Amino acid sequence: MHFAHIITKAVGALVAVFALGALAAAAGVEDFYKGKNISLIIGYSAGGGYDAYARLLARYFGKHIPGDPTIVPQQMTGAGSLRAANYIFSVAPKDGSVIGTFSRSMGISPLINKADFDSRKFTWLGSVTDDNTVCLTWHTSLIKTWADFVSKPSKLGGEGAGADPDIWALTYRNVLGAKAQLVSGYPGTNDIVLAMQRGEVDGMCGISWSTIKAAHPDWMPNHSVNVLVQAALRKADEIADVPLATELAKSPEQLQILKVLMASQAMARPFAAPPDIPADRKAALIAAFDATVTDADFLAEARKLAFDVRPVTAAAIDKMLDDAYATPKDVLEKTIKAISSE
Repeated sequence: MHFAHIITKAVGALVAVFALGALAAAAGVEDFYKGKNISLIIGYSAGGGYDAYARLLARYFGKHIPGDPTIVPQQMTGAGSLRAANYIFSVAPKDGSVIGTFSRSMGISPLINKADFDSRKFTWLGSVTDDNTVCLTWHTSLIKTWADFVSKPSKLGGEGAGADPDIWALTYRNVLGAKAQLVSGYPGTNDIVLAMQRGEVDGMCGISWSTIKAAHPDWMPNHSVNVLVQAALRKADEIADVPLATELAKSPEQLQILKVLMASQAMARPFAAPPDIPADRKAALIAAFDATVTDADFLAEARKLAFDVRPVTAAAIDKMLDDAYATPKDVLEKTIKAISSE
């Protein structure tokens, strides 16, 4: 009995030590964030899907972080959000005071020679949703269907190497035979939409289905656009008649390439902090993200805005990237060739 009593007391003491440690860590996080701002770097211009999701998150994220910091959204456009990703990875303070959002493709961009960082080293917070990426044209374009896309010339708007519109336009051209010319350099999706409406380009690939539903809910009822193809693991219910890119593959090699590129669809609206931030602040930011995307007020506003919310955890993103980095080298080399603009 005496021995059992000693063990019980020892276990109780250990529990108390761990509890005090947890309280101290929480207090340290709260002390750091109290009265501070967190910069939320947005890799695209105002008005597009990434911007809209980021600003929605910003309205609720701070209240779930100890110390209740203010979240300050800031645009940092350039190179299809690669500028923002590079800044967050290499330049931003590694103290938990900066987070950001950028193209879902940045996760696999280093694997296809579109970025120099190791995307596994970001402090991933999670993604608000997964998504379907579609290719579409404006109603005035002669390109109405996939059959038109592979038989008639078209111009598609792009944002820069590593951005979804560029990657998918080049993929459809180089892998599946679309007669598409890429016109790159637009700051964001919204800018390509304006160019499409003005007739400068026929349309764009790599736009999120969630963006169309939220930012342009009138497009489908008004027949303003033609949706040619969707890149995703499953079809969106509302466009079930539009083919998946994988259904159009004519060889195992084409299918392999498409699957590499579609890995990033699971992290459609990703948020990340720089590498190597303090462990307690990393844990607090991830916990705050998880709490935000299940927050009743956040979800109510998302429904009002017609935003999809199907949260993807930081751990799921980490695993997805570990799997992507394990892709055989020969498959990656074929993928790199497939999305080359040359």
